[in-house]
Amino acid sequence: MKTGKSGTSSRAPIRIGAQGWNYDAWLGGFYPSGTRATDFLSVYARAFDTVEVDSTFYAIPPERTIEGWVKRTPDNFLFTLKLPQSITHERRLRASEEETALFIARARGLGSKLGPILMQMGPDFGIEEYPALVAYLATWPRDVPVAIEFRRRSWINRDVHAMLVEHGVSLALSEGPWIPRETLLALADKPTAPFHYIRWMGPDRAITDHSRVQVDRSREIEEWARVMTRIADAGRAVYAYSSNYYAGHAPQTARDAQAAVGQRPVAPDTLGTQMSLF
Repeated sequence: MKTGKSGTSSRAPIRIGAQGWNYDAWLGGFYPSGTRATDFLSVYARAFDTVEVDSTFYAIPPERTIEGWVKRTPDNFLFTLKLPQSITHERRLRASEEETALFIARARGLGSKLGPILMQMGPDFGIEEYPALVAYLATWPRDVPVAIEFRRRSWINRDVHAMLVEHGVSLALSEGPWIPRETLLALADKPTAPFHYIRWMGPDRAITDHSRVQVDRSREIEEWARVMTRIADAGRAVYAYSSNYYAGHAPQTARDAQAAVGQRPVAPDTLGTQMSLF
């Protein structure tokens, strides 16, 4: 079994990061002042060992973009990619074989740096779409780990759970306005895959200043930390990502979560001095 950053040999990895890295609002608070946008990813990767890529939700990235991500990150870094909305929201998982194949081919370009794929389903994707989901997952390559996020409470039932177990798909635990937190925390003890995928989304998009923390989420993070530790101690890897909308400033939320699970966060004021090491 791999050793997590906490140093506990019996614990599966706990990887914590943010939902994206390309935010000018992080300059000064996380990125050292004067950091160029082209250097955001390499600097981000000095503080975190994983990131959820939001841009793939809007378009399949070109090969040269994938190659650039690989070159600008260390060997142990992992990218999790969002499945394009053209597949999940527009085609609703139907008649999307060619686009899915292209997306997976591009994702494989990350090599050992490819983490799980996130299927973020829309709030209008209801349980009546169950046959389309089953048909789509039946064609998904088993060597590419995948998590699915539902935004309707009706998807949380025994039959769906059994189907996800059969396909080895992780049920994303996304703290937002869709499914009660208590339900999500309880689902942590009912895994559907060898890993858990956690997203801290926030109740809405009311926070528009992403340069600093504006909502105290310390209680929630401590509770999630206990859950993540329990998951990892049971031998299941954890991928957890914060949105800027959760507390206002995703890097600080991620750093707080790192500390809460016993990892040693990298202080933002040291990121600039580390640039010569990479």
